[in-house]
Amino acid sequence: MKESITYVGLDVHKDSIVIALADHGRGGDVRRYGSIDGSVCALDSVIRKLQSRGRRHLEFVYEAGPCGYEIYRHLTAKGLSCIVVAPSRIPRARADRIKTDRRDAEQLARLLRAGDLTPIYVPSEEDEAIRDLTRAREDAKAAETKARQRLNAFLLRHGFRYSGKKHWSRMHLRWMSDIAMGHPAQQLVLEEYIDAVRCCSERVERLTEQIGVFVPQWRMAPVVEAVQALRGVSLITAATSVSELGDLSRFDNPQELMGFLGLVPSEHTSGNQVRRGGITKTGNGHVRRVLVEAAWAYRFPARVSRTLLRRQEHLPRQVRETAWKAQVRLCARYRALAARGKPNQVIATAIARELSAFMWAIAKQVPVN
Repeated sequence: MKESITYVGLDVHKDSIVIALADHGRGGDVRRYGSIDGSVCALDSVIRKLQSRGRRHLEFVYEAGPCGYEIYRHLTAKGLSCIVVAPSRIPRARADRIKTDRRDAEQLARLLRAGDLTPIYVPSEEDEAIRDLTRAREDAKAAETKARQRLNAFLLRHGFRYSGKKHWSRMHLRWMSDIAMGHPAQQLVLEEYIDAVRCCSERVERLTEQIGVFVPQWRMAPVVEAVQALRGVSLITAATSVSELGDLSRFDNPQELMGFLGLVPSEHTSGNQVRRGGITKTGNGHVRRVLVEAAWAYRFPARVSRTLLRRQEHLPRQVRETAWKAQVRLCARYRALAARGKPNQVIATAIARELSAFMWAIAKQVPVN
């Protein structure tokens, strides 16, 4: 049966798909089949033509990109084999300076036939929906930060400095509302900047509220609730991590998860020389960011605060014990690294790396439907 397999490489774009075919066997030619429009209907037509010519067993591959997973879900729903690969994980010759759609499709088909491609994890439609929600909040938060920076820069240019302790508090907003600019045009600009900040903040609040509404209905809700037993891991951090990573049990060990998140040191070893640098920053940057933010909570002594106790009330004892073990270790780790004179950013990154391991351990203790 294996001799009858046809490997199909798809170079997918917004309005087109370039197709290349490779028959089983390393001696077989890899050739361009043609180009079609980007719809799944056009792809179905190609599949019917190939199957009518005796190519009953088809295996598809394409690169992950802005077109998402529509093709993957469509093909797998029809019972066909399909994988999605990350562009960064595709082997490429360093001397290869020519890149075309035809060559990309042929390369995918060739590598699929050789077994040199590693598929990425494709989330379910429900998982992707929660992921889109958390990413939308992340985008809204970035827009809010940018709007605040523009407003602060405008006030600073005109000599207005807030003397209070906490920015963006109720007192700070009242202080800005009392500012009278020297020209009507500048007053208009100030009001527009303030309104932009207000709109962005309201958008963040709306999306945060919706995360609280949809996550409890999600199949991964038990895992989201369980990892919140960890210090610094609130609902947003937990929902972002689980929606981006999916089922954490797909990682065989915590080291594999750390590598996926790009939290392991880079290394260049040759002969007797061993050189290690900063973290690789490969993989999922969304989870890496929220874990580094959560890691700052461990700079304080270990304790179960009222907020953390409330999050742990209905969790199994085993999960609570793992969370306390994590807190004791990571707080001590933070102090030890600080005593050695390590920069705070380096310490937070090291804590985030170990925090991901404890998150993996807790997720393994929670059954998922």
